[in-house]
Amino acid sequence: MKTTLTTVLLTVLTAFTLACGYSSKATTPAQPGTMPTIVTLSPPNTTHGDPAFVLTVTGTNFSGTAVINFNGTAQTTNPVSATQLTATIPAADIANAGTAPVTITNPGTAGGIYGGGTLPETSAAMTFTIN
Repeated sequence: MKTTLTTVLLTVLTAFTLACGYSSKATTPAQPGTMPTIVTLSPPNTTHGDPAFVLTVTGTNFSGTAVINFNGTAQTTNPVSATQLTATIPAADIANAGTAPVTITNPGTAGGIYGGGTLPETSAAMTFTIN
């Protein structure tokens, strides 16, 4: 009797689980996002030891939430337009002579309950010179 009751309860529980939609849902993978490109950096260089400065990046396909990455570090970025962004680069980031790669990242967008959305995309690097 105990085995029969257990089997019946297990069967009812399984039926409710499947009927309530607790099975796995098919998901759509995220699609590629929009690839930003850098055309110019202004200024294109600075002198090590200088104070903080505002870097202006001009290019194409910048999203409204695009981020300037200076030497691999995401900076607080101000969107000017779909083709121009600015960020204040701290003096500590230009304390030593050398070069720093500058890239732009368009963040991905979230998908719905079935997946989707877009992937984040990062531009090719442009070299910033620190004299």
